[in-house]
Amino acid sequence: MSLAPRAVLVHRTTEYEELVARHGTHGQAAFFLSSRGRDIEEVAERHRRARRALAEVTAAVPLNWRQALLERADLDRFLFAPEDVVVVVGQDGLVANAAKYLDGQPVIGIDTDPGRNPGVLVRHRPRDAAALLVSAGGAANELTMVEAVTDDTQRLVALNEIYLGAPGHQTARYRLGLDGDRGVVETQASSGVLVGTGTGATGWLRSVWQERGGTLPLPAPTEDRLLWFVREAWPSPATGTSLVGGGLTASAALTITVESDRLIAFGDGIESDALQLTWGQTVRVGVCGRRLRLVG
Repeated sequence: MSLAPRAVLVHRTTEYEELVARHGTHGQAAFFLSSRGRDIEEVAERHRRARRALAEVTAAVPLNWRQALLERADLDRFLFAPEDVVVVVGQDGLVANAAKYLDGQPVIGIDTDPGRNPGVLVRHRPRDAAALLVSAGGAANELTMVEAVTDDTQRLVALNEIYLGAPGHQTARYRLGLDGDRGVVETQASSGVLVGTGTGATGWLRSVWQERGGTLPLPAPTEDRLLWFVREAWPSPATGTSLVGGGLTASAALTITVESDRLIAFGDGIESDALQLTWGQTVRVGVCGRRLRLVG
């Protein structure tokens, strides 16, 4: 017999829970915030909304389905199964956090705080969960992802963007080229390289794009095209600034050869889960063959 679907409910610790954990009690957390001119009730109310949403979505799971409750911090240790339906209850960024660990499972984004979240990826309300779960096996939006692969087969996947640079905001030194050393290659010193998708074009990638004057067309979330930008490239006798931005189609890749003692590459803002890159190592960044299947 085939297994019944499993609803994996992904959530994150709330700001209120983090404050109470840090300060010990509600009262001590309230005193800490009040000493800085803040009221804990605002944070507590967001916590209550998030927990009500999670409870409502949990109750909407069909009785014959299995369930798993997954906190964001445990994503990298959780084994997703092919029959899972992933329900992200929280912010847009939580969908991106989960995306890198999935391989074709449908994802439903539930917004716990409408009006505060942009709702780009968490497009639905808790009351819609029951109908969405039943129809999750149907059509879905196939969102493009970006991947980085090193010459020693390390691999990193992200939904929004991949950043490659030096830890601690130091200068990153590397050689950058398009489609390997057969094309133009430039030695650079910069604040790092950002490669983003159409989904990422609503976040960090868009801010860099705007600073550059918005001359390149932004990709759509489902389009097999990426944009890349070099941040603050430094001109010198040994380093250039002619390759500082462009697009990548599905058949193209950006090649970066490390010329620093240590660089890192991380996706979607999670620096704790980064590729560690050393002198002479090469990494190729391009469109990922996997997609995020977002329902609705």
